[in-house]
Amino acid sequence: MKGRDGRRGLAFAGVVVVLAVVGVYLTSAGPSGDDASGSAPGVTEPSKTRVPGRVPTAVPSQVATTPAAFDIYSYLPLSKAELGAAADLARRFTEAYGTFRYDEDPTAFAKRLSGFATVEFGADLTRTTTAPALVNHNRSDEVVSHGTAAVRSIRDMTANMVTLVVGSLRQITAKSGQKAQRDEFAVTVIKVGTDWRVYDLQPADAGQDGDTAP
Repeated sequence: MKGRDGRRGLAFAGVVVVLAVVGVYLTSAGPSGDDASGSAPGVTEPSKTRVPGRVPTAVPSQVATTPAAFDIYSYLPLSKAELGAAADLARRFTEAYGTFRYDEDPTAFAKRLSGFATVEFGADLTRTTTAPALVNHNRSDEVVSHGTAAVRSIRDMTANMVTLVVGSLRQITAKSGQKAQRDEFAVTVIKVGTDWRVYDLQPADAGQDGDTAP
């Protein structure tokens, strides 16, 4: 009996030790995982949806303003240098077209104009400026004309063609009197290789844009 009581005492002591160890573990280990909220095992808490704060909508300005950096030529089919060359050719041609003398050889005048033009348009200019009726009129009235010109606007443009409205002022002296004649022309210039040539000349108010289909 004494031996049995001793073994029972040892077994009871062992159980006490095990329970003590388990108690220490449970009290020292904090809540973890999904049990952190203290919910009972097997019970799932409904998910909490976060509502983001409302972001104010930016309203774009409805007032037309010019940006600090704005390159108009990046939107055009021609560079600044190309457009400048075309416009300058149209201006110089229009000045030459309005500058002549009655005592000058009409062929020399036609050749001077043809130097600005395409071969086809140069031939048209030669026929016009050397026409006997025009030559005889200028000689009989002793017409002397000095022309100046200025580009007014761009009427049409592609990568190989520009039609410009060019204002012309001719100071004319003749036996019939002196006068200042003002005109506006639609001058079409086209690319020929790396250069520009005048392709057509029309009155700007004649209901035509100038010939733009070379």
